[in-house]
Amino acid sequence: MYTTGEFAKRIGVVPKTLQRWDREGRLKAHRTVTNQRYYTDEDLSMVLGLEKTTKKKRCVAYCRVSSSAQKPDLLKQRHHLEQFCIARGLVVDEWIEEIGGGLNFQRKKFLTVVDDIVAGEIGSLVIAHKDRLVRFGFPLIEHLCVMHQCDLIVLNTQSLSPEQELTQDVLTILQCFSSRLYGLRNYRKTVKEALAYGSDHDQSPQDSSAPNA
Repeated sequence: MYTTGEFAKRIGVVPKTLQRWDREGRLKAHRTVTNQRYYTDEDLSMVLGLEKTTKKKRCVAYCRVSSSAQKPDLLKQRHHLEQFCIARGLVVDEWIEEIGGGLNFQRKKFLTVVDDIVAGEIGSLVIAHKDRLVRFGFPLIEHLCVMHQCDLIVLNTQSLSPEQELTQDVLTILQCFSSRLYGLRNYRKTVKEALAYGSDHDQSPQDSSAPNA
């Protein structure tokens, strides 16, 4: 049970707005025995649910390259997306261009896009190729889009996925796994040395010395 002031604060309006809505019949208030207005959790759910369904979602186009040297590829991506959106009749509310590796999940603009999808603020996301969004893990992003009613539109134009990026990403992966294997070898060596050291020191003086004649 909420007073007029409490309910107004919850939904982000002033009390006079609620009083007007009550008079107009847009949101009828309940009344106490002393004729004071009050609102319930059901009223709150109805108002917040209505705001959520009526809120316009954005159409976002996302472009990415791995390095500053690839800025011409970035322009090429945007040009192709612009032509595609015009042909499809899509009105893009926001263009996002980012420079960063496809294996990097900490890209600020990429994370902002993911957060906005989860928040239900993006209705359509347009990209030139799957790897423009992420090099690996695309099915997870696809799942998030489905769960939050975001239409993920992928041109999948191979020419918009620079080959040198793939080469660099593969080399990065090989380097990562090589480092891990090297670390595992060092770890195994350390464990063996520790076990050998422990075995030598577990022997008691009686075990290591010969019996008296």
